[in-house]
Amino acid sequence: MVQMTEDEALTFLRETVHTGHLAVTRKDGRPHVSVIWFILDDETGEIVFTTWNTSVKGHSLKRTGFAALSVDDDQPPYSYVALEGTVTMDPDPAESRKWAGIIGGKYMGADRAEEFGERNGIPGEWVCRLKITHISGVRAITD
Repeated sequence: MVQMTEDEALTFLRETVHTGHLAVTRKDGRPHVSVIWFILDDETGEIVFTTWNTSVKGHSLKRTGFAALSVDDDQPPYSYVALEGTVTMDPDPAESRKWAGIIGGKYMGADRAEEFGERNGIPGEWVCRLKITHISGVRAITD
């Protein structure tokens, strides 16, 4: 088991295709975890994902502006990155279309990027940007 450097953790997020588990807090204090597709925006260093603005996740992010994210490789020798930060949200459907396409291309292949952009780039689907304030990771847990 080896602690990742910040650069290694960012590389893990950028170069692997794993879903993330986003944690937010409901209004009554209960935790809520959602599985998300995401991408690391190399220009800003932010995690970018989309959400429906009236979902539990959307309401929480609008209310608190904070989230935590974990991303793991579930195959031996197992690795993970955990991070937390502040979140901003953008309701512009053009931005949703753009980022949903980029994210869809990461997870489903470049040939389906436009399809995912069109499907998710609609009013009500908001772009979320998580600015990382803390990040840690471990690689090769079982080695």
